Amino acid sequence: MLMLQLRECILSVVPDAEEIISYGMPAFRVDGTIVAGLLANKSYVGYYPFSGTVLPALPEALASFRQTKSALHVPLDRTLSRPLVRTLIRLRLAQARPTSRSVRAPGASAPHHRR
Repeated sequence: MLMLQLRECILSVVPDAEEIISYGMPAFRVDGTIVAGLLANKSYVGYYPFSGTVLPALPEALASFRQTKSALHVPLDRTLSRPLVRTLIRLRLAQARPTSRSVRAPGASAPHHRR
């Protein structure tokens, strides 16, 4: 049930997302960028932002969840709030569409360009 709730929540935030399979898991692609993936486990559902800098950018908001470098572990008896999912996806989209005001994780440097 949790996985379906998270799927519905993601689609409420990005209703035009294309549902695909990536790395063997259901994932959601917006304008060519995968913004989230879900993977069921025995005791949790993994939320994957497909970016190594999204989760570290939100330490306070995610402090109550176990996580790895690439995944947020959501226990089966909990869920992610819609505002938190919206924040995770917006951060991922902002990273995928860099501008002069792009969002970066704390301590991350700007991309280097070769000349």
